[in-house]
Amino acid sequence: MAKIGSKKKPAVVRVRNQARAAEILAWCDAQGWQVIVGVEPDEPEDISDIKKLMRKATPVQRPDFTPRYSRNDYCPCGSGKKYKNCCWDKDHPE
Repeated sequence: MAKIGSKKKPAVVRVRNQARAAEILAWCDAQGWQVIVGVEPDEPEDISDIKKLMRKATPVQRPDFTPRYSRNDYCPCGSGKKYKNCCWDKDHPE
């Protein structure tokens, strides 16, 4: 089965004006996705296929990635102790 956004199965989008159609076409071309854009002023906008492609294309990442350690891992400071017996209290003040 063909993947959505490919040549065999392009994404189908319905917008209300030509300016919005040009904006979506330019953005999809930059992403390398194939899309068919229909301009229908009397119908509501439907960009659900584009939203599906965006969810698949962007991996979920934490913006402030810090390595997480379990309490039972060896401490990253290099002491040789368990994290819970070494730096846990420093990193988790309460």
